[in-house]
Amino acid sequence: MGATIAETIGAAPVALGLPVPPFTPHAISVSLPTWRDNVAYEAGDKRVMDVMTCGYPRFFIGLGIRKLAEICAHKFGVDGESAMLFPTQKTADACRSFILSRSALEGVPAQARLIQLLICPEDKANKTILVNSEDCDCNGSASLLDLHIVLFPSEASKVAMQFWQHSGAGISSRLAEQCLSLLPEGSPTSSPAPPPARGISFKSSNKHYGVKGARRSSPPTIAEDLNADHSVYLEERYGRNLPIAAAAAAKRALHRRIAGVLLRDDPTGAQSPLLGPSTRGVSDVSEGDVFLYPGGMNAIWNAHQLALATRPVGKSVCFGFPYTDTLKILQKWGPGCHFLGHGLDSDINQLEKILEEESKLDPSKPPILALFTEFPSNPLLRSADLPRLRALADQYDFLIVIDETIGNFINVEVLPFADIVVSSLTKVFSGSSNVMGGSLVLNPKGRHYTILRSHLDSNYEDTYFDQDAIFMERNSRDFQRRIKVIDINTEAICDFLYSRSQAAGVPNAVIKDVAYPKYTTPAHYAARRIKANAQTDAEQGGYGGLFSVTFTSSSASHAFFDALPCYKGPSLGTNFTLACPFTILAHYNELDWAAQYGVDADLIRVSVGLEDTSELLVGFDLAMKAAEAAVTQNETL
Repeated sequence: MGATIAETIGAAPVALGLPVPPFTPHAISVSLPTWRDNVAYEAGDKRVMDVMTCGYPRFFIGLGIRKLAEICAHKFGVDGESAMLFPTQKTADACRSFILSRSALEGVPAQARLIQLLICPEDKANKTILVNSEDCDCNGSASLLDLHIVLFPSEASKVAMQFWQHSGAGISSRLAEQCLSLLPEGSPTSSPAPPPARGISFKSSNKHYGVKGARRSSPPTIAEDLNADHSVYLEERYGRNLPIAAAAAAKRALHRRIAGVLLRDDPTGAQSPLLGPSTRGVSDVSEGDVFLYPGGMNAIWNAHQLALATRPVGKSVCFGFPYTDTLKILQKWGPGCHFLGHGLDSDINQLEKILEEESKLDPSKPPILALFTEFPSNPLLRSADLPRLRALADQYDFLIVIDETIGNFINVEVLPFADIVVSSLTKVFSGSSNVMGGSLVLNPKGRHYTILRSHLDSNYEDTYFDQDAIFMERNSRDFQRRIKVIDINTEAICDFLYSRSQAAGVPNAVIKDVAYPKYTTPAHYAARRIKANAQTDAEQGGYGGLFSVTFTSSSASHAFFDALPCYKGPSLGTNFTLACPFTILAHYNELDWAAQYGVDADLIRVSVGLEDTSELLVGFDLAMKAAEAAVTQNETL
């Protein structure tokens, strides 16, 4: 279940830059325990940069991936070239195309080239391990690992990092680990590292969790030193994971869970699975309508690519203030997008005007390509009027893509109003903060289902690494139970905080407001909330595990965050409570822009975990007292 609040009260927080939770192999979050640490990170302060050992994988290229990329650049690159690694030629080619087009737009044109790499493990002592595919003589090997490398001028690293971050298409840390484990003694990995010019520059253009230097001064964590084969053995030996050979069964179980057709779930094969009609609100949904991806943002990127490939060209609409990369995807691929960043009913009024005007310009095609929205949104927790959006989509013939990550399909039913539903499985579906994953679900009742399904059936590439799928399958076996506990905990905390806020009419409160579906656009959320059903044993959906809180002063916000006795770092949907100063991390270079849409610079986002409810309330009360004391101190100065 992870550390409880009681275990962290009075104890030192996880050290800056270490995995959250501690000693987690392939951790997707990193400890940034104070407000000052988060600001220093975004400012590139050496104090923080030198101790970063991990981070969210789309923003921080993992140490194993970096090491493998350096080996590839050393063997195949020339001076001044950097490398990025991808699982297929298609994804690598998309990266190359992005570097070519984006670098030209930014006024520094850059070229990029592709090499297919095959790792042949049979003869570690004598065989060349990394070879160009044209020179490989082991194509029949069942254990052959296939990598695709993009080589580009190091000066274009910022542009390349944009692709890695926005698309989420890069290789998995577990794939890199497996590749590295096959390299023999005396291979390039055990020789001196290549000069920095040959490695990837990992500093991203907006500084989100990217490593600012090519080297680190701190030693590896214990989790990193755990032998990969030993880790796999332990997971299989004690029954927590399916054997590696059972990856296909793991993916099949994931398809069925996400489709909502699994009535009895036994991925070990001891019992035959019991299947029934989907519980997703559209009974015809089958496991074949579910497509897995290596991350939630990659599912969104592929949903947009799917729309561009199957529908008439047009701008998309981003409805509501989304997580940053969704907007970037819509802006940087295709003809751009209309951004309706408040996500309120007034924005639907504006959308109607856009649709009417665009239809007049060219009546021969739909006025927009697709509308993307989160339900509810991150971090403002706003829920859109889905029936009204669906009616407009039917009238004007555009697609609706809904990201259900925050609400999740145990709490809300959104598929009937969407053509495509995407989700980050990395979050509460997994909960363990040690594996990435994403899903895309087609609505078989949708007007454009046939062409969408046909295109995916012909063009879909399964880039979800087998070991990641196995960990995701294991983690998600009890996701319904965990979601119910998290829902209860979150509602208790939000009721506590909201009752002490200005929004609830409390005079002189230090809390300005609590963004949470129970209080934020409540009617729209309630309309989509799953209703209890005695016949199907369905329980009423909750409000989810995420909320944001704003304060009347910066000092109160910073004091609350620093005193909150839980893990602090990026990500959400974890089995443990996790907080971050969201706007600082996601919009550090555009705080004024974010503020225009109600995203306060001092907003704190909290993802609630499985801890005991009473212990959580003690911890949040402690943070409240710190915030109130900070305001009192300022008033006396």
